[in-house]
Amino acid sequence: MAQTVTIVSRQQWGAVAPKSREALKDPAQKVVIHHTANPSCKDQKECMNRLVSIQRTHMTEREFDDIGYNFLVGGDGTVYEGRGWGVVGAHAKSHNHESLGIAFMGNFKVDMPSTEAMSSVKRLLQSAVSQGFLNPKFTLVGHRDLGQTECPGGQLYAALPQLRGT
Repeated sequence: MAQTVTIVSRQQWGAVAPKSREALKDPAQKVVIHHTANPSCKDQKECMNRLVSIQRTHMTEREFDDIGYNFLVGGDGTVYEGRGWGVVGAHAKSHNHESLGIAFMGNFKVDMPSTEAMSSVKRLLQSAVSQGFLNPKFTLVGHRDLGQTECPGGQLYAALPQLRGT
């Protein structure tokens, strides 16, 4: 039986409309795990405020069309819609047209990701496969596997095997 995950919609967290959206042509082949590299958030109110800030930074300073990630997850395990399913992200240069970008909200250079966040991402991946948005034989990588960055932080990177084989 497919796992379900509740996702806080863009409208619910107060996202502004994207400048444009491009659909993925096929189910994503790869999942790229990120961290937001800012302080973690522990509840929905704090996380929703952080999301608005991240989207603003991505759209104004980085000149993205929208928040870069497809989904983000807070420390309490709540999943938030970024660009959403089947949309090309702006999270891993040269890999956005084949991947789903999921960001853990917080800085995981030293901090460990919460059990709740890890469980929610596992359910999100299972849901993506069951809905046809993610190839069942997907590969899961940390952002650092695709470019010169410390992202998703050493502690989260070390925990990635727990998400593989989901």
